[in-house]
Amino acid sequence: MAETRILIWFRNDLRLQDHEPLYRAVETQRNAALILPLYCFDPRQFGTTPFGFPKTGAFRLQFLLQSVANLRESLRSISSDLVIRQGFPEVIIPELAKQWEISTVYYHREVTAEERAVETALKTALDALGVQIQSFWGHTLYQPDDLPFEISHLPELFTNFRKQVEKESTVNPPFPAPEKLPSLPAIDPGELPQISDFDLCDSPLPIPHSPFPPLFQGGETAGLARLDHYFWQQNCLKTYKETRNGMLGMDYSSKFSPWLALGCLSPRTIYNQVQQYESQRVKNDSTYWLVFELLWRDYFRLICAKHGDRIFRSSGLQGVKIPWKQDWQRFDLWREGKTGFPLVDANMRELAATGFMSNRGRQNVASFLTKNLGIDWRMGAEWFESMLVDYDVCSNYGNWNYTAGVGNDARGFRFFNILKQSKDYDPQGEYVKHWLPELANVPAAKVHEPWKLLPVEQQRFNVRLGVDYPNPVVDLFKSAKANEQVYNTALGRSS
Repeated sequence: MAETRILIWFRNDLRLQDHEPLYRAVETQRNAALILPLYCFDPRQFGTTPFGFPKTGAFRLQFLLQSVANLRESLRSISSDLVIRQGFPEVIIPELAKQWEISTVYYHREVTAEERAVETALKTALDALGVQIQSFWGHTLYQPDDLPFEISHLPELFTNFRKQVEKESTVNPPFPAPEKLPSLPAIDPGELPQISDFDLCDSPLPIPHSPFPPLFQGGETAGLARLDHYFWQQNCLKTYKETRNGMLGMDYSSKFSPWLALGCLSPRTIYNQVQQYESQRVKNDSTYWLVFELLWRDYFRLICAKHGDRIFRSSGLQGVKIPWKQDWQRFDLWREGKTGFPLVDANMRELAATGFMSNRGRQNVASFLTKNLGIDWRMGAEWFESMLVDYDVCSNYGNWNYTAGVGNDARGFRFFNILKQSKDYDPQGEYVKHWLPELANVPAAKVHEPWKLLPVEQQRFNVRLGVDYPNPVVDLFKSAKANEQVYNTALGRSS
């Protein structure tokens, strides 16, 4: 019997726990003579988006490098190693397959076009060599085979999806991490690249130097530590639903998203910890709500699997042909945090300085770009793709479709009243003052509407409108009304 030689292609699954390809390689192939873990830095990840932004900005690149380094350390701790290469996986993997007589390649499959094109090209190259390929599904709570419907019949409303899944499906337990792997042969493991090795296609927007340390450390070890901190050390899960709409600080929300996006944590690992927390501490609306948010991640990924490239089109999943503007002057004011609306500006400056923004902030700035400025939502989605440390293609584009009113689960022209949101979620102005120091002396009652400050008040609070802080780029309500009319016309409605 020929010996089994398996190559594990790591992608957005940089972990040992709950990693089915790795688990199957160890458990199913007991006679495996070689298990070769590989990560490829694909140059296509570091090109530009259609609107010219770096596809992978500095924040996510740093997190990725840390995560790959941590994966290598973890593999070395169980007698293996991570082979690192730079280049196209569909070229590098067949070369390694020939060199080391690989019989099968295991990997986690993706659902969106660019990633699937790589998988197709790889399969073609390996077929020519007679090398088998086996893909696994590993980015969601629920496996497609465990859903109460085929992906082609996925409900178009999240609520319908959630109710059916909660009633009829179960979450499988996570796969354990391997305790030991076969040692690698005398192969060059490759060097981990540095940030300076990458051309980040510098954006014309200067990124301000942040006085704050990086929010996130990449890797499974740091992800598990964050899970332990949030659930067990700080006991934050019990109040998650009440605090999750915060914007300032680390523990108002779980902050698991960067590790989920790169697969350093799997959603099933988090779910398993929620179950333990519920049995040992408390089971309430907050513990349910964290799982509810994980279900949204599942839904966006499944929607991409069902609808393919429609999620990237201007008209979105609904096919609504809105004449979006591509007004670069106003777009730059938005992304630089200079719109004159403090809540929007503070969030955009936080993003530029840290690579992160709260969920509440993302909803508000996306609403402002599309519903007040009438600017093409894809420009915003690509800017998020470039900047976010926790960028996930399915969740990012799914949420932008939703906010722009072109998603399958959209609620028509859903306009976020920035002023009400400011007063509801930042009543004392602590968040906006943190990120907009020019408004630090403005009283809480006035800080969210600085354009109302009289000249004498501007002098008293040491802020000059139009000089230290900009005047509003639009009238909030008039602009929303005008864009609603455009939206309704696109739908064939009378205003």
